Amino acid sequence: MTDRAPLSRKLSAIAESATLKVDAKAKALKAEGKPVISYAAGEPDFSTPQFVVDAAAEALRDPANFRYTPAAGLPVLREAVAAKTLRDSGLEVPASRVVVTNGGKQAVYQAFQAVVNPGDEVLLPAPYWTTYPEAIRLADGVPVEVFAGADQDYKVTVEQLEAARTDRTTVLVFVSPSNPTGSVYTPEETKAIGEWALAHGIWVISDEIYQNLVYEGARAVSIVEAVPELAEQTILLNGVAKTYAMTGWRVGWMVGPADAIKLAANLQSHLSSNVNNVAQIAAAAALNGPQDEALKMREAFDRRRRLIVEELSKIDGVEVPNPLGAFYAYPDVRGLLGREWAGRTPTTSLELADLILDLAEVAVVPGEAFGPSGYLRLSYALGDDALLEGIQRLQKLFS
Repeated sequence: MTDRAPLSRKLSAIAESATLKVDAKAKALKAEGKPVISYAAGEPDFSTPQFVVDAAAEALRDPANFRYTPAAGLPVLREAVAAKTLRDSGLEVPASRVVVTNGGKQAVYQAFQAVVNPGDEVLLPAPYWTTYPEAIRLADGVPVEVFAGADQDYKVTVEQLEAARTDRTTVLVFVSPSNPTGSVYTPEETKAIGEWALAHGIWVISDEIYQNLVYEGARAVSIVEAVPELAEQTILLNGVAKTYAMTGWRVGWMVGPADAIKLAANLQSHLSSNVNNVAQIAAAAALNGPQDEALKMREAFDRRRRLIVEELSKIDGVEVPNPLGAFYAYPDVRGLLGREWAGRTPTTSLELADLILDLAEVAVVPGEAFGPSGYLRLSYALGDDALLEGIQRLQKLFS
């Protein structure tokens, strides 16, 4: 009997999402009755605003929503996205340059598929969200990490990007506010990077899903607002998941030049067709409706942000840059490595995260998921009481 043909080598090389893996482990331990507190998932603990839910309920009464609709998205949502893009990113685009996707991850995947050719190098500032390098590889591209540490507030410079650029460089990933660090590039930093990309004809894939979650008067200036001429070589990614507590609704989108968007729309017509119509209508309601509840959520995140930075900073050996966006803290924990804690001596942040889960029953994501070892990501998108208790457990463990 002939052996079975092998599985896909490309997919076999793709790693499971580290953040989802840690979150799943934490949830499994909680299901066993263990009092685990998880900082792993980037998921707001709030409910979706009621007026958004009501819009979805009303959509269920219309039989038209039970049918296929245009693969690129419902006109009402594409128009709402175009309006938001002008409002928050300073870019005026027609609805025809919007593709609605099944969550932000599909937008990420399709963006790389649209602009990356085999062997192309993609500059990936690190720390980075765990999905980016895998999506680049799925497009047959080569991720090139450009690391910026805590001393740079985790923000890369033009000089670093230029040092990493080769004649094979075709794409730059730009994320502000950042997942996993919460760092926000200043308008001046954003403009400098945008002008550099423009000068070298480099595509920019800019993930703006956290652009409305900023604090202390900061503003996440879109790279196409900072450098308007860059719009013809930039794809903007966004969605309703974070700002409106709609992670499970699975609605994201991509905005870009007509030719790139056409490629992405063609791909989606074969890959998944249209996004759930009821969820699309709910997303349009979120974008077009009152923003009061979204602002209240942001105020709560800001309160938690200040608390987690203050309390983590009390731990000797932990350095916590002040995050001005998203809902993550990304402490530098190299000062905890190589030291004995309860009879164990972690030498990597992966080993440290395992120790923390075992001894403090607190789930965090190790820096290896986002780039170099020596860091931890903690999402503060969880209840205030659990947030404080988890950090107090860490303070006790490392006292």
